[in-house]
Amino acid sequence: MRDTTQRTPRTTLFYGYVVVVAAFLVMAVSSGSIYSFSVFFAPLQQEFGWSRAVTSGAFSCYTIMQGLLSMGTGRLNDRFGPRLILTICSIVFGAGFILMSRTEAVWQLYVLYGLFIAGGFSGAPVPLMSTVARWFRSRRGMMTGVVMAGTGVGTMLMPPFANHLIETLAWRSSFVVVGVIVICVVLLAAQFLKRDPSSVGLEPLGGAAIESTPEAPASGLPFSTARRTRQFWLLILAFIGFGFALQSVMVHVVIHAVGLGVTSGSAAAVMTAIGGMGVVGRIGAGALGDRYGAKRLLLLQFTLLSLSLFWLASAKSTSGMLAFGLAFGYAYGGIVPLYSNMVADLFGLRAHGAILGTVTFCVGIGSAVGPVFTGYCFDVMGNYVIAFATCGAVAAVSVLLTSFILPLRHAADSVNVKG
Repeated sequence: MRDTTQRTPRTTLFYGYVVVVAAFLVMAVSSGSIYSFSVFFAPLQQEFGWSRAVTSGAFSCYTIMQGLLSMGTGRLNDRFGPRLILTICSIVFGAGFILMSRTEAVWQLYVLYGLFIAGGFSGAPVPLMSTVARWFRSRRGMMTGVVMAGTGVGTMLMPPFANHLIETLAWRSSFVVVGVIVICVVLLAAQFLKRDPSSVGLEPLGGAAIESTPEAPASGLPFSTARRTRQFWLLILAFIGFGFALQSVMVHVVIHAVGLGVTSGSAAAVMTAIGGMGVVGRIGAGALGDRYGAKRLLLLQFTLLSLSLFWLASAKSTSGMLAFGLAFGYAYGGIVPLYSNMVADLFGLRAHGAILGTVTFCVGIGSAVGPVFTGYCFDVMGNYVIAFATCGAVAAVSVLLTSFILPLRHAADSVNVKG
């Protein structure tokens, strides 16, 4: 007897790859716009006469609010998926940059970066990494790395582009252009995002997963259980150190290079080097993490991060700064996709967005303290030597903390655990 049962037609392209491309575009434009702050730093100082600690404080305000809001967007993504979140966030995000063109007082700088820009960007990293984790069982690290490589590409392209805009249009008009680009690209790319394979009748690449619904949660620990484990808090502390070191550099490296006598174009090229090697680090470390485990790769990346920061504390020339940019970019780039994998490996997918959002918030705590501390050190001492050496020491502590993280026996196998 002939079988007349309807079957879903096979497609040559797994839709998860469409999700990865859309997420990559979101990360490239949004992260590149965020890290353009280092290029706007000097014009804002020259216009208003603010100290480096005060000016960098706005970015610190952004990082802690972005981390705090990421806990909310992570939970919302577990429930509603990334498309709705990013549709709203793209408009808020772009509006923040456009309104920066009207800034006249320091409180406006803090409000726009701390609320509008932080709120907009909070819809990107955590929801996107959590979404990719649901689409891929095999190649999870590589695909997360590809998505987060968008940050590296954006860091390569947007700060030099913003620098060119400032030289030709002045800083106020440049903020408007950046804001319009953010709204157009992020809003469009968001429409191609789907929460998980089951929403379009598919399975994750690499094997079927338990469908995640309110009635049948995905495998893994609930948030209430995960937060009571030693592993959770070790991961939190290690990534507070990561945020401290990372954003100290991203906010101050361009103006530091200019202070050493490097031209503004070459100083922006340091950010390009960081971004370019960040792409290599994200994809390379993500793929190697699939093969050798996220923890091993995190230990290596944190070690390289620490060594590069000690190098930065003593670098004096353009070539030395570019060498730092290459090493630091690869180190920090590789760390970014691995912490999503660490969360999935340790705690499973049931509360992946919520746990990842909490880790991101704690990255934000370190990111808030680091740039202000670094700016204060310069204001007091007239140089960045102690500040960057301290960042290297903090990254070394993160190596130690990561080494103490041991697997949870039943994290990945716990299904429908009652929190």
